[in-house]
Amino acid sequence: MNERMDNLEYVGFWPRVGASIVDSIVVLAVTTPLTLLFYGWEYWHDPRFIKGPMDIAVNWALPFVGWIWMWRTWQATPGKMLIGARVVDAATGQTLSIRQCVIRYLGYIPAMLFFGLGVIWVAFDPRRQGWHDKLAGSVVVRAKGRPASGVQFEAGKSKWGPG
Repeated sequence: MNERMDNLEYVGFWPRVGASIVDSIVVLAVTTPLTLLFYGWEYWHDPRFIKGPMDIAVNWALPFVGWIWMWRTWQATPGKMLIGARVVDAATGQTLSIRQCVIRYLGYIPAMLFFGLGVIWVAFDPRRQGWHDKLAGSVVVRAKGRPASGVQFEAGKSKWGPG
């Protein structure tokens, strides 16, 4: 896409909830068969938190690497693509750095504490940033489709066009 910044809006809470549900289904569709392949149905009856090295590889490392790769490659996960949203640098509108991607991914941990307050924060923040976005310096934007606050990047320029 090649929109100007004034043609973008911050993506709010409910569309992002929907995107997260889609993303969760995608992760489960990939990790569940792999988990079954390596551990069988006994996986769900084993009381240990981590069942072994393939558990770490499939259920922890694969989603981590996959999300970072998608944010760097497409600026979006499947759920965000479905709603036409992109995760970009809050200051410039550019693709997130690997460092920002790692911080954003790990930032979901504190964001989910206290009954998910850091994620619910998206509903009340003027730039629709959750704690994970604030920690990483990211925003979620899409082409305007309904009334919303416009986007202003601090640097005044974006790869989608001049400010």
